[in-house]
Amino acid sequence: MKITIPKERQSGEQRVAASPESIKKLIGLGFDVTVEKGAGTASAISDADFKDAGAKIAAGKTALKDADMVLTINGLDPDSKGSLGLKKGAILIGGLSALTNEKRVEAYAKAEITSFAMELLPRITRAQSMDILSSQANLAGYKAVIDGAAEFGKAFPMMMTAAGTIPPAKVFIMGVGVAGLQAIATAKRLGAVVTATDVRPATKEQVASLGGKFLTVDEEMEKEAETEGGYAKEMPPEYYEKQKQVVAEHIKKQDIVITTALIPGRPAPVLVTEDMVKTMRLGSVIVDLAVAQGGNCPISEADKVVEKHGVKLVGHTNMPSRLAADASPLFAKNLLNFITPLIDPESKELKIDWEDEIITGTLVTRDGKVVHPRLTG
Repeated sequence: MKITIPKERQSGEQRVAASPESIKKLIGLGFDVTVEKGAGTASAISDADFKDAGAKIAAGKTALKDADMVLTINGLDPDSKGSLGLKKGAILIGGLSALTNEKRVEAYAKAEITSFAMELLPRITRAQSMDILSSQANLAGYKAVIDGAAEFGKAFPMMMTAAGTIPPAKVFIMGVGVAGLQAIATAKRLGAVVTATDVRPATKEQVASLGGKFLTVDEEMEKEAETEGGYAKEMPPEYYEKQKQVVAEHIKKQDIVITTALIPGRPAPVLVTEDMVKTMRLGSVIVDLAVAQGGNCPISEADKVVEKHGVKLVGHTNMPSRLAADASPLFAKNLLNFITPLIDPESKELKIDWEDEIITGTLVTRDGKVVHPRLTG
């Protein structure tokens, strides 16, 4: 079987869906691997690195037409003629934005390819090593703090000098998923005083274990704030109103606010209003990790760092790409872990269990149809 790893074409994307290590293991599973020329350059992986690992290097998108399987960070979009450049029956695996890009999903069905959206992976123990959201969000949480510190005009830790004492920075993390937890840990390592909040009360202990203080909004409503799949659930309007009141008082005293709240397939909830921004100290910073889905702060701007009401708003839409040299190997390992159980170790042939919950949870199109239950109504 032939696997192709194309160069990502989304603006600002520096990651690649393979690493030399994953290439070696894919070849060990029985695949012939082709990587598009220059695909790994922005991730500090040269064509020579891929070639030394056993991959072939192809120019342009020519390798797609013969591929049995394609691995990608951001999926593929049809060209001006509606073609994906893939043969009928090819398998596409990666982050496909399936819940928010209906035209793309329709193109996959029309092309009669089998597509797996890794962002829809069920949150079960067996799937943890395949979870692209977690591996990439971990880096995003770290980078959010680093970016926030770079824009903040003061030091993070307390510093006692003969000329006086510098107080520690106050950092507030909104949303305690993977990104939020890493942000807490990073901010604490830099010496900040950290507080955090989340709709899921189970995160309170996690925050405390990292040295942060948990800001509770409403304990009763937060008991029903998590889906069976482990994702944050959209809360009722009254919860967000109460959250605004609690946060509004707290945020006045904060130096850096990092927002991470996302609900799969839905616009990001507004956590920091413009009125709240107006109450923040001059020189404060907001890093909005949800800006690609509308933002947790409505005045954040996608892919820009702007200053409004004396507050800097950091709106990078693709934080993992800003750490591509680390993000790419992690993403590649997630895909490898997903693919490995699909291959019969003796025959080296595909042997997909179409009833497996990992498969049913990620399968978007098959045999010319859109099959994922969240997309078929």
